[in-house]
Amino acid sequence: MQFARINDITLHYQVIGAANDKPVLVFANSLGTDFRIWRDVIVRFAGDFAIVLYDKRGHGLSDIGDVPYSMDLHVSDLAGLLDLLSVKQAIVCGLSVGGLIAQGLYAARPDLLRALILCDTAHKIGTVESWDARIATVEQSGIASIADSVLEKWFTPAFRRPENNAYHGYRNMLVRQPVTGYTGTCAAIRDADFTEAAKRIAVPTLCVVGDQDGSTPPDLVLSTAKLVPGARYEVIRDAGHIPCVEQPEALTAVLRAFIDIVLSGEKGHE
Repeated sequence: MQFARINDITLHYQVIGAANDKPVLVFANSLGTDFRIWRDVIVRFAGDFAIVLYDKRGHGLSDIGDVPYSMDLHVSDLAGLLDLLSVKQAIVCGLSVGGLIAQGLYAARPDLLRALILCDTAHKIGTVESWDARIATVEQSGIASIADSVLEKWFTPAFRRPENNAYHGYRNMLVRQPVTGYTGTCAAIRDADFTEAAKRIAVPTLCVVGDQDGSTPPDLVLSTAKLVPGARYEVIRDAGHIPCVEQPEALTAVLRAFIDIVLSGEKGHE
């Protein structure tokens, strides 16, 4: 396990190395999860890319720090980690709130990115009312009180079948996140709006979504793709909000095809 002091907290992260000439892939995960959700994707990329994963503040093994959070603070954490690791010109893949962090990172530190992958995310997610209601419920009754409704959005009915041990494991991951870290990040999502910033993204961008995503449905992700100049849009079949868990092979194939286009385009301009 690897830990770093970034801003005012200790962040848990992992670096999977590769040859110095290999591109760097950075993964930012969703609300209520830790970086283990990417496991079945990164094993398919290891060796071909250097990989950086991390637990955002308030999640996994990272510190909670002061709450509530702002999206700028989450962005600053990731920028600080990449600076510490001397990473520049990375391909950043963010899922859900991780996609908001990725958009914010481009807006604040475009030197850190060569391409964006916005996975099951949007320029704006939810409403002030919906996030305030969720925060109030979780503060009063805990994450377990909303777990079933959240998991219905995360995963397809086929994945949620009672005999699927993985489903129960991911439920454990959700309900065991710190309540204050969860609600603090809910506040950051509530207050984030990248509608105008998305129009100014000038790096290759892929927007990808599970066809049964109940948190950021395909139409919402498509609306984000339409804001970003030249963005590509792909749908992963038989997946909910977290296709890296349900359909890692299909997601990896889509990501690799996009990355190949990015890299070949860069070589064409050399």
